[in-house]
Amino acid sequence: MKKQATTTETVKPAVIQRTFTGVVTSSKMDKTIVVKVDRIAIHPKYQKRYTVSQKYKVHDEQNKYKEGAQVNFVECRPLSRDKRWRVL
Repeated sequence: MKKQATTTETVKPAVIQRTFTGVVTSSKMDKTIVVKVDRIAIHPKYQKRYTVSQKYKVHDEQNKYKEGAQVNFVECRPLSRDKRWRVL
């Protein structure tokens, strides 16, 4: 009788983190900046291009970024009610 070899290795799935680039619109909060991200959308019927903007609250540990700065940020665990992003 042969014994089957069992392995206890677990394979973790690759975590895909979303990254965005935007412009800081507000840095008045402590360790938090508000970043505006613009993207181009196309109207389904008229095929016209238009800009869609969305604002994100991003964690900035050193309070390094001020209004007008270009910022790259990545998805992370929830840090507060609104913050799920951190600066790269």
